[in-house]
Amino acid sequence: MSKAAFIAGDWGTSRLRLYLCDAGGNVLARGEGEGASVPDCAGRFGAAVAAWDKAHGVLPAILSGMVGSTIGWREVPYLKCPAQPSAIAGAALRFQAGERGIAILPGLTCRGKTGAPDVMRGEETQILGALRLHPNLAKGRHIFCMPGTHAKWVAVTDGAVTQFQTALSGELFELLRRHSVLARDSGEVDSQNPAFMLGLDFARQKADLLHLLFSVRSRVVTGEMAKSDAASYLSGLVLGKDIATVLALFAFDSPVQLICTPALAALYGKALSAYDVKSAVIDGDRASLAGLVHAHAEIFS
Repeated sequence: MSKAAFIAGDWGTSRLRLYLCDAGGNVLARGEGEGASVPDCAGRFGAAVAAWDKAHGVLPAILSGMVGSTIGWREVPYLKCPAQPSAIAGAALRFQAGERGIAILPGLTCRGKTGAPDVMRGEETQILGALRLHPNLAKGRHIFCMPGTHAKWVAVTDGAVTQFQTALSGELFELLRRHSVLARDSGEVDSQNPAFMLGLDFARQKADLLHLLFSVRSRVVTGEMAKSDAASYLSGLVLGKDIATVLALFAFDSPVQLICTPALAALYGKALSAYDVKSAVIDGDRASLAGLVHAHAEIFS
């Protein structure tokens, strides 16, 4: 068995994913922990890796995500775009936690397409990983999309993150579904449900989202749509408006690189296809790990 060399951690607001890696970045073991929003990151990290410390000795750790935010372990300043992969690793905050060397990657900031400042933490590591997994993406211009609570649409040119725009699509959908009358107690979102496509089609109207959303309720009340289809229709509306807006903000010269889970890839892939935009899928967890492994090699070599 390979010798353990370091620990990689993708530490978001609600979840910590840990990987025990050898010198080549191969995963020897996996672990999980609570998100960065829970107090005492240092103590919780130590508890999460205690068994590995006992078996392999105290190992250095490379971390990314909300662990570097104001709610995390140590705040790491945002790096301004354009940002090359080497600059992202170079801007990591390094410190000692007892006997352990820690490096936390920075987030990125830019002036978004709307003219307002924009920020990301964690997604930059997925981009690093995607470029490592698919070196062809480090040449030319490409658009990446990281669906989620706060979806990121990112322009990358010759490997450098040049600009990005955040869409509140995931959080807005959950708020409307759980805390409004629109789709409460409806079925699960299904990209194969005709209601999802109906939502995508209805989103093509010039009217903004505020003037389309109540149709989720009105279609159900009038019997035009089953209540069980409301969530899929709402998802189609939100994603349709998200994509329509992004098409007006960014030039799409090649397939959109979706970095996410298979479930989100199915939704966004179908939504993009409805707008005649091709897409390719990169597994989000695999990209995060590859980015952390790359950053570790840059920082600790």
